[in-house]
Amino acid sequence: MGALEDVTVVDLTQVLAGPYCTMLLADMGADVVKVERPGGDLIRPNPPFAGDGDEEPYGGYFQSVNRGKRSIELDLGDDRDREDFLRLVEKADVVVENYRAGTMERFDLGYETLREHNTELVYSSIRGFGDPRTGETHRQGQPSFDLIAQALGGVMEITGEEDGPPTKVGPGIGDLFTAVLNAVGILGALHHRDRTGEGQYVDTAMYDAMVSMCERTVYYYSYTDEVLTRQGNSHPTLFPYNSFETSDGHVVVAAFSDGHWRALCEAMDRPDLVADYPDAGSRLRNRDALREEIADWTREHTEQAVVDALEGEVPVAPVQDTADIFDDPHVHERGMLADVEQPGADREVTVAGCPIKFSETPTGPQGRAPLLDEHRDELLGDGGENGDGTATASGDD
Repeated sequence: MGALEDVTVVDLTQVLAGPYCTMLLADMGADVVKVERPGGDLIRPNPPFAGDGDEEPYGGYFQSVNRGKRSIELDLGDDRDREDFLRLVEKADVVVENYRAGTMERFDLGYETLREHNTELVYSSIRGFGDPRTGETHRQGQPSFDLIAQALGGVMEITGEEDGPPTKVGPGIGDLFTAVLNAVGILGALHHRDRTGEGQYVDTAMYDAMVSMCERTVYYYSYTDEVLTRQGNSHPTLFPYNSFETSDGHVVVAAFSDGHWRALCEAMDRPDLVADYPDAGSRLRNRDALREEIADWTREHTEQAVVDALEGEVPVAPVQDTADIFDDPHVHERGMLADVEQPGADREVTVAGCPIKFSETPTGPQGRAPLLDEHRDELLGDGGENGDGTATASGDD
């Protein structure tokens, strides 16, 4: 039984940010009911597939962030489906949606309406630019994606090589970090409700989340009036803290403390560098020349040789690809690769595990992602069907 086993979440989200948020809640034991638009979540048909995509009801994108949920297909513009949705809300602890501001209000299903049906409800939204309830701006109602959030929030300006263009971070952090913050907000609101009996609205915006993630640029500008920009893999105030080429790949080295610096120089057989650059200030002032000294040493050795020379004394690691991660016993021992069923395929597939671990309650995927409308009967029973036994939800658009 997970830590959130007594929490029911009605999940109206699709694509990445919202589903990742509710996935975290499901991994901690919450019963997440995925309410899907007619035709289902937009990413159901997205590749990759385990075999023949024509035989599989969804691909890896959908599987990864919707594992362990239940599905029901509802058209919120249909009167009967709207009634069924409200029945779900009346029994729920949380509702999560990631539509543009005003969308739920057009169905007369905004927070204020749902609160009339469930006074203790925690209603949470993930939007590009937030909701007017918590701070109205001219951007609300505009569409937003990860790329937009990374650009506006300052991530791209500080990502990439010094002489290169602004570059987005590989993972969709505009979606994913926002999703994590939203999950934290939901848990905070649930705690408040448990103490007071009062539900509330939780609002997390992608633009806000990226400003928060770039906290270093904010305080740095305030303290110095300097706008931080791209520095490759280095750090503006720590050295050495960088990646270095080896004879067969790359490693990262973080030796910015005096003790780590001495250990690095000892491994390089360069006691002169310890004497000439004994403190952080002198190393920062001469970072370009010192980086070349370290790079000359690492290029003469393999990744493993550099790691063996420094590990235990200096923070060091090889730069791994996904195949390396799958081969790393640490990742398996931590439960960070989880196998789930892939409907329509003749094998299981692997998704990322849950990074949240508890001493007393389990976490992790609670099974595969659902088929579209798979759980209608168990969620609504006879009340979710017409008199002739046919489902009431609309079909494809």
